[in-house]
Amino acid sequence: MGLFDKAKKAAQQAQQALAQQGGQQQGDGMVHVKGAGPIDTAVFGGPSTKSVAADDPIWAPINGISLQDYAELARDAQARGINDEAGMITLSQERGWAPADTKAALDGWVQRMGQSMAVGQQFRKFMGY
Repeated sequence: MGLFDKAKKAAQQAQQALAQQGGQQQGDGMVHVKGAGPIDTAVFGGPSTKSVAADDPIWAPINGISLQDYAELARDAQARGINDEAGMITLSQERGWAPADTKAALDGWVQRMGQSMAVGQQFRKFMGY
């Protein structure tokens, strides 16, 4: 499974909630998962639907690469027809990112999307969806 496939799968889990959402942050310092319903899918091994504080460690950059940086890289890769992790790592070098740092960040952000739908929704927002 390629990087875009991983990110797309993680982000699609949040797509339904994102479609019903006007804005994720409501001025209360939280990133909310809208339209997710009353059941937290984390109970069943899926990503959590709970709101996440804007200062939660889940938003911390990974090896200096923020979620927004990752989304910008993904958007650039998509525009250039790059659809695999190796290509994204190569592209990231144009930004001055070390390959090992990029690999860790790509894997880490996908993992975080699997932990919280809020991360996937925010990624999709940064991607322009």
